[in-house]
Amino acid sequence: MAKIVVLGAGISGHTAAAYLRKWLNKKHDVIVVTPNAWYQWIPSNIWVGVGRMTVDQVRFKLEPKYNKWGIIYKQAKAVSIHPEGDANHETGFVTVEYTSDEKKGQTEQVAYDFLINATGPKLNFEGTEGLGPGKFTSSVCTYSHASESWEKIKESIARMEKGEKQKFLIGTGHPMATCQGAAFEYILNVDYEIRKRKLSHMADITWISNEYELGDFGMGGAYIKKGGYVTSTKVFTESFFVQRGIDWIKRAGVKKVEDGVAHYETLDGEMKEEQFDYAMLIPGFTGHGIKAFDQKGDDITSKVFAPNGFMKVDADYSGKPYEQWSADDWPSTYQNPDYENVFAAGIAFAPPHSISKPMKSPNGTAIFPAPPRTGMPSGVIGKVVAQNIYDWIQSGKPTLKHKASMARMGAACVVSAGFGLTKGAAATMTVSPIVQDWTKYPQWGRDIKNTVGEPGLAGHWMKWFMHYMFLHKAKGYPFWYLLPE
Repeated sequence: MAKIVVLGAGISGHTAAAYLRKWLNKKHDVIVVTPNAWYQWIPSNIWVGVGRMTVDQVRFKLEPKYNKWGIIYKQAKAVSIHPEGDANHETGFVTVEYTSDEKKGQTEQVAYDFLINATGPKLNFEGTEGLGPGKFTSSVCTYSHASESWEKIKESIARMEKGEKQKFLIGTGHPMATCQGAAFEYILNVDYEIRKRKLSHMADITWISNEYELGDFGMGGAYIKKGGYVTSTKVFTESFFVQRGIDWIKRAGVKKVEDGVAHYETLDGEMKEEQFDYAMLIPGFTGHGIKAFDQKGDDITSKVFAPNGFMKVDADYSGKPYEQWSADDWPSTYQNPDYENVFAAGIAFAPPHSISKPMKSPNGTAIFPAPPRTGMPSGVIGKVVAQNIYDWIQSGKPTLKHKASMARMGAACVVSAGFGLTKGAAATMTVSPIVQDWTKYPQWGRDIKNTVGEPGLAGHWMKWFMHYMFLHKAKGYPFWYLLPE
């Protein structure tokens, strides 16, 4: 009998656990450890943040699903990993601390034969002074944050209706934040809600980002094919802002936020500030601070995890210069190099380096996006890790024949503004591969035939369809496994 422990029940962890439970017979245990009681479809938090969906439309309770599927569910957070076991454990184990009301604060040692770390990111609001809910800015990173954001947006709308102008600042809140795509989608939706109420003349909307150029999105930008022409995501993105009268600030690393003002450093080294009445700024991401110990109890955290707290996998962490970066630097099996039965999926794995070109200001501040790993890539990685573990259990050996390098896989992104079947717009973009491969595609870095972009209402319908399709899949409804990641 094998015990597979999955840490985290986000897109990657939930996907891995669902497939393993489907493929393995019941003599094997699939155990999910997550501090959350709910699964959330994060891409639709944007709509919660503008009042177009309720919290309960983007989430569902995990425990009833897992009980029905035969997955052992523990509402707890991982505190430490012991991949070599100890005097009391022949196999590896994880120390967890319960977060449920019934067992809050209690700890347990959960043994495993295979471990999947899919803990996702810690939202590092502390990395920027004054950032985040409860301080001076809003967030749409969770459904509760998004709901709070909508309450603040409504307050600004009420002020505009009374004749008081409002300044909106939306973008990234750390010099190395990622998820520019989520912030981009949110600013378009906020603009849509303001326009729908005929209040545009009362609103100044500004985008602020650590991107060198708009449309970088943490993947170094892209060249996309549209209508037979090739254009850059810079032009693609700027056109959306120009059409809507949205201003922008780029190459900016937000260092501190106070009430109504964001302080930022430019890539040129200047210290500037931007006023706001409402701000939604994405924080930086880190790992969750999980510790690792060997059989003797010695701390091996730096061996298992990168300095940013994400887990090391089969990637090239040699720190070679930007000019020597290669598509082969990126992991394909997500197996830890020191402990072969330990894997990291989704955002939990440590990238070998950024995808965007690293840049520093004259003051030494790194100002560029970290690589995105959400949505489609996380789902694909979760499934591939599950496939390799299943094959290992069935054959008794680690063949690891299933691979999913971000330098080999493509991804689709739909940025939707508005809500409804006849009103709204969207930017639909696919890139292949996610990480540029300049050796294989020397002209564009990607396969230009499959890297395309298109604005229009059709993409908006697709966003709606994806919301219901992926929740159908996540809930394990009939034929869920036939739907793509």
